[in-house]
Amino acid sequence: MDKRIIFPQEERDVSNWYWYKSAFNFDEIQKIDESASKLELKEAVTYGADKPNLGHRDSKISWLHQENSEFSWLYDKLIDLSVRANKDLWNFDLNSINESIQYTKYLGGGGHFGWHLDVGPGMTSKRKLSIVVQLSDPVEYEGGTLQVMKGSNPQDLPKDRGSVILFPSYILHRVTPVISGTRKSLVLWVGGNHFR
Repeated sequence: MDKRIIFPQEERDVSNWYWYKSAFNFDEIQKIDESASKLELKEAVTYGADKPNLGHRDSKISWLHQENSEFSWLYDKLIDLSVRANKDLWNFDLNSINESIQYTKYLGGGGHFGWHLDVGPGMTSKRKLSIVVQLSDPVEYEGGTLQVMKGSNPQDLPKDRGSVILFPSYILHRVTPVISGTRKSLVLWVGGNHFR
């Protein structure tokens, strides 16, 4: 059974993050890697850009589309985890997944993603929760730390292989440069009606 952090109702903080320590086991991660290895990786671009900006984002990505039955179990699992986390902490109005799961590789030698939000002008305004699945064992790479900005201080998030981290999509976050090895992850956004 996965281990998760549960916050009492009175301690809910809509600027906080949530995680499951071991939501995916070794066999499930192997299954994801095998499926993703069949897909073509492309240089990632920032939203609205027509070419990569390696100074801000340097990674390779592909998409695990929801209509592909090979990935239906993965969507089901991430939806379940997001519903449970949302109930425990934020209690947002969640009702949709409008985008596919993003499979990402950050390569040694500087792969990174600078500070950014997952919402903003011209972006999907209905994103509410960002979900990150850590696929790599942290001993396999150096650097590549997922950080969120809490107040004026960056906070390192867990690197445990198989862990799932969730945070509101309006939280400033980044992936620090990978010095060596490869960091692999999945990202998905869960949405709902506009905040009001």
